[in-house]
Amino acid sequence: MARFFVERDGVRLAVEEVGEGRPVVFQHGLGGNAGQVAEVFPREPAVRRITLECRGQGLSEPGPLAKLQIGTFSADVAFLAEHLRLGRAIFGGISLGAAIALRLAVNRPDLVGGLILARPAWLFDLAPENMRPYAQVGELLERHDPKTARVRFRKSATARRLAREAPDNLASLNGFFDHPQPKMLGALLRAIAADGPCVSAALVRSMIRVPTLVIGHGEDLAHPWEYAEALAATIPDARLVRITSKTVDRGRYVAEFKAAVAAFLAA
Repeated sequence: MARFFVERDGVRLAVEEVGEGRPVVFQHGLGGNAGQVAEVFPREPAVRRITLECRGQGLSEPGPLAKLQIGTFSADVAFLAEHLRLGRAIFGGISLGAAIALRLAVNRPDLVGGLILARPAWLFDLAPENMRPYAQVGELLERHDPKTARVRFRKSATARRLAREAPDNLASLNGFFDHPQPKMLGALLRAIAADGPCVSAALVRSMIRVPTLVIGHGEDLAHPWEYAEALAATIPDARLVRITSKTVDRGRYVAEFKAAVAAFLAA
């Protein structure tokens, strides 16, 4: 495994590279890092897995807060692919990572030879309702110290609903209150929750002509199963796989995620 940095527009971005073989650029979710990808990415078949930690996440610098956008993250990934001279690679990711890959497939089809869209949190609209809890946590972190923000969130109707219907989502959101840069993270969460991949269904339907895997599951308010179904129905010949959610059984979630990706890569 290699970890290194690249610089774009004066911002240092951390990269993790594992293995050898066909390149697969696979991105983490909002507030995540390369470790989130490593947990679910299969060891076989042998590929060269590359993960760029998005601005303000992992070990990457945030840069200007006004540029914390899915479009910027997608351009950073395209820059890395060109920097490493990957040619046509497979691109994918989890949640935010899926949105980055989807945007890249439409805007830079010259780079994309395949797609893996796992647990999509966006379709084609900005600021979808399922991202509202992230915006709420972001607003609290920007306005209050982390301890106060945590207490206010725990007392909210949002937290109570998540505790009943999607406890894994709640656990992820609660983890944000321990971040070492709470104000920056608050700005990041609020900005990305209001954003989207900025592609239309018509463009996705007409532009994407590569093998595509879409992975989803239930018991997840942030990543609705219906979003996975809708994306798979929009992308020509996409394969849709439903796996067990982390809320039900984390071990099965990881094993089934790995199996779905491995089967796609081996095809």
